[in-house]
Amino acid sequence: MIIDFHTHIFPKRLIERRNSLINKEPAFGLIYQSKDSRLSSLDELIEYMDRHEIDISVICSFPWETEENYRIHNDYILDSYSRYPKRLIPMCSFSAYSKDATKEAERCLSNGAKGLGELGFYLSDIGDREIDSLSEIMNILKEHNVPCIIHINEPIGHRYPGKAPLTLNGIFRLAHSFKENTLIFAHWGGGIFFYLLLKREVKDLFKNIYFDTAASPYLYDPRIYRVACEIVGEDKILFGSDFPLLTYERYLKEMRDSGIDNGAFQKIVYKNAKRLLGI
Repeated sequence: MIIDFHTHIFPKRLIERRNSLINKEPAFGLIYQSKDSRLSSLDELIEYMDRHEIDISVICSFPWETEENYRIHNDYILDSYSRYPKRLIPMCSFSAYSKDATKEAERCLSNGAKGLGELGFYLSDIGDREIDSLSEIMNILKEHNVPCIIHINEPIGHRYPGKAPLTLNGIFRLAHSFKENTLIFAHWGGGIFFYLLLKREVKDLFKNIYFDTAASPYLYDPRIYRVACEIVGEDKILFGSDFPLLTYERYLKEMRDSGIDNGAFQKIVYKNAKRLLGI
């Protein structure tokens, strides 16, 4: 079995408006103004899953600022799930700054969403405003007992489309503020898991945090799998391709090259996700 915990699909209505949305939605523009940043539909995802023998994909929406846009996208995610209930896990999203964010969270979770994601702050670090905007959303997630995928990227290194100006302090503050929530820190959590080697505080704060592998072949040496298994624990790592950015083949090669054993490999590609999602 293979479970891809991090994929993105977009409805045709939004794909067709790509050029205008780049100017109207700053976070979207940051990522998708690049011609190399693809927008894929449900049919393309299913074709990718069939080709790579992926059993289940977690499908994510986008944190749009405009209510019309996030409702269109979230409805598409939920409709896609209704079409392929055994192959898809729906995660809905919206800008946490939206005045109707909590209302949309409740609407989506009441209509079949299995969590929220990929939530993210692409234009700022995580400070007081960001924590405040997430507080009620996180309470709702706890009430429904479902996880949340959050965009996290490394604070240093080269620039690329969608890289947010995050800091270690901001990422740590997020973990500290919502330590009772089940969170998936995308993109290896920007490498913050290194600080699990500290003897105090961090391990307790990160007890409910998982890390996904999205974009790993672009960002990290294959040894990160072995290092992360040793520091984080192989039970807390989730394979995510960030489809359509990359495909399973790239990750498979790097996981094999990393030197992790077959037990750890199976946990990363499906067992951890299966347990977390209650499949």
